[in-house]
Amino acid sequence: MAADNSQPQAEVMSIASPINFILGSLFIVLLYWHFRPKAPVELPRGPPPTVFTTYTPKTLIEFNGENDRPVYLAVRGRVFDVSPGRNFYGPGGPYENFAGRDASRGLAHQSFDQDMLTKDLSAPLDELKDLDAEQLENLQSWEDRFSEKYLVVGKLVAVNDPEAPSA
Repeated sequence: MAADNSQPQAEVMSIASPINFILGSLFIVLLYWHFRPKAPVELPRGPPPTVFTTYTPKTLIEFNGENDRPVYLAVRGRVFDVSPGRNFYGPGGPYENFAGRDASRGLAHQSFDQDMLTKDLSAPLDELKDLDAEQLENLQSWEDRFSEKYLVVGKLVAVNDPEAPSA
């Protein structure tokens, strides 16, 4: 008697089936997209570094925002870069009188008039000795606001001060 080999034969699966080819291709495409060379990232350029400088009224006046220059103003001897507030302190702004100047007296008096500014840029700095308590408080609140919002870029000294930059 012959042996009955009627059991079904196991099919041999080939890994070269169409579905495996599609999945393999998809895997390779995903790997390429993940590891492909990417364009170098370009970081935005920051503003140029600011160096703390000693100013006199004559050298500070140049920083009034005209001709795309920065806008600086001084309060009690500290020079602030108010360029981010150019719409307020620059040319055409409501406080443009203070651009490039010592704004201490005007801020203390809450007055933005020209007569609050020292006309003679060679004169000694305004010592503000005649201000009353309310005016000093006004000035302090302005100075605090500037300190929180703007960078201090230097100090203001009189033209004849030993620390004054030489012309």
